[in-house]
Amino acid sequence: MLARLGHRRGDPRRRMAHGAGLAMPGLLLMLLALLPAPAGARPLAIHYLERRVERPSPLNNEDPIPDDEGLKGAELGLKDSNATGRFVSLSFTLDSRVVGADKDIRDAFRALGEKPRFVILNAPAEDVLALADLPEARDTVFLNVGAPDTRLREADCRPRLLHVLPSRAMLADALVQFLAYKRWTRILLLSGPAPADALYAEALKRSARKFGARIVTESRFDPQGGDTRDTALREFVLPTRGPDHDVVAVADEAGAFGANLVYNTAAPRPVVGTQGLTPAAWGRPVEAWAAVQLQTRFRRLAGRAMRPVDYAGWMAVHTLGEAAVQARSTDPATVAALVLSPTFEVGGFKGRPLSFRSWDGQLRQPLFLLWPGAVTATAPIEGFLHHRTELDTLGSDEPESACRAYRRPG
Repeated sequence: MLARLGHRRGDPRRRMAHGAGLAMPGLLLMLLALLPAPAGARPLAIHYLERRVERPSPLNNEDPIPDDEGLKGAELGLKDSNATGRFVSLSFTLDSRVVGADKDIRDAFRALGEKPRFVILNAPAEDVLALADLPEARDTVFLNVGAPDTRLREADCRPRLLHVLPSRAMLADALVQFLAYKRWTRILLLSGPAPADALYAEALKRSARKFGARIVTESRFDPQGGDTRDTALREFVLPTRGPDHDVVAVADEAGAFGANLVYNTAAPRPVVGTQGLTPAAWGRPVEAWAAVQLQTRFRRLAGRAMRPVDYAGWMAVHTLGEAAVQARSTDPATVAALVLSPTFEVGGFKGRPLSFRSWDGQLRQPLFLLWPGAVTATAPIEGFLHHRTELDTLGSDEPESACRAYRRPG
């Protein structure tokens, strides 16, 4: 059940309490280090499997999507987990494989060895389902870090499939919560031609219905392979002209035109969505709750800023490492049972414990509303309440979930 309260400022004491809670894992590790260490524990084997997809050429001299996005996050997660594991004589290994566009990812999975227990997947939704449905993968725990498709958490959900990357539904909910808080509830929606753009637009429409906003009009823009940088001043006037609206929401996941939409709308309105004010799990400006430490370590490792898929890769390995430390074991069955337990919690530099939802395997987590150079807000926005946790106001809640296949062992 959701409840929308009036505007009120955050309580600093509450923020301090959240911050103090982050110190608990470190204290726990100090106490664990005083206990007898497990003798001769084998390293926990973690696999990383990625489908190499074609990257669109960036416009406006933007940084291109790096080829090692996701993998570098997993590598940092391995370093962090081994550093922590030394306190309790535990260790971890990471085997990474990247599959070309013309290869069968199922063959790559079979080549990982006999019954791989933990596989981090950075691949499109079709690949995720193909692997999750393999008979030989029935004991494998998959951690999805690359597919935001909401259907993987809904009708196409699978048991033992955990989602570290937020869904499009979560991202849209974070954005529309912010718009509702600001009372910018009249939305003009502009979508690109790609299938992913349609999915993002559908998520925004669903969130608008959920939080009392309204799509006043919807239009489609197709750059048709052209360069909009020189024509943006004129080209975006017509598709952004419509009934009175507070914001222009853009669905352009490939970045084909959205960046040039800012300041080129027919009316002087903020641009939000895939460009402009953007909801994301992570970004360059994130530094609260000691996140600057994670940002610094990643930059030293990768030589670039940490992106959302990098964060998901780090979080996936960190989750398995934290579970092993909590269980004081690298036995795969023991670690899997703890990760899949509804009581399992893990820190993630976001000011509160994170956990996986028992009905669809999605990681609960705060999301950031980012403008280049700054975090504008953090969702769930204050005032949106839930009987279990405010984090469940982002994405599909249990009563509305279409996931029927997800079952947790034990």
